[in-house]
Amino acid sequence: MTRTVRRTRRILQVTGAGAAALLALSACSSSDDSSTASSGSSSAASVSPKLSGDVTVFAAASLKESFTTLGKEFEKAHPGTKVTFSFGGSDALAASITGGAPADVFASASPKTMKVVTDAGDASGTPATFVRNQLEIATLPGNPDKVASLKDLTGPDLKVVLCDKTVPCGAAAQTALDASKLKLTPVSYEEDVKSALNKVVLKEADAAVVYKTDVKAAGDKVEGVEFPESADAINDYPITLLRSSENTETAKAFMELVRSAEGQKVLNEAGFLKP
Repeated sequence: MTRTVRRTRRILQVTGAGAAALLALSACSSSDDSSTASSGSSSAASVSPKLSGDVTVFAAASLKESFTTLGKEFEKAHPGTKVTFSFGGSDALAASITGGAPADVFASASPKTMKVVTDAGDASGTPATFVRNQLEIATLPGNPDKVASLKDLTGPDLKVVLCDKTVPCGAAAQTALDASKLKLTPVSYEEDVKSALNKVVLKEADAAVVYKTDVKAAGDKVEGVEFPESADAINDYPITLLRSSENTETAKAFMELVRSAEGQKVLNEAGFLKP
């Protein structure tokens, strides 16, 4: 009888130990599964969503070549996206934005025109300067009029065009003229820097005060003449996400490209100065 009881107790002890071991293994397995699930969930959460959809960028006319290149690079890197640009005078673009024109990003040629948008509450976040630009004189190929300085543009026989004073390139030109105490009466004021440059390209003007980047983009169609007063009129270019954006993630990604090393390389090669 005693031997039977002892044997029964031994069996129960072994059975109990086995059950405990199974419970422990089950708990570990449950913990591991939970950890794996949590890790998987965390990993999935850390993966950024795929970019897609359209982005509309309002940008200063002087950015046309550089931004067009960056837009193509962006679309290639992110299949399913499309970047549409509207280039023009920064003042006109700012007026369109505050007037309700739908856009995702605004890149202006001056803080002053950007301020029009921020004051109206149409910017999302704080604009950041991404490049700077400096003025240069564009003359006819070969510089037949021997323009060597800003003062030479005041000659009575030269047909000179400027950007309108409300446009950043026009305001910068006026700053340079004021710094050198010169008065210049152009044959016309143009709505943006490309229009001013085009007057020289078409030989409708002898010279124009534009940006270095525009002279470079025109190639052998014009000749550039640097002048020291341009150092007093360098424009900062700010960029911002707009409150009206309906595709903010893709818009932000394009802005990141503009400010990235890759984007800066494209802009610097076009003649833009670092911010």
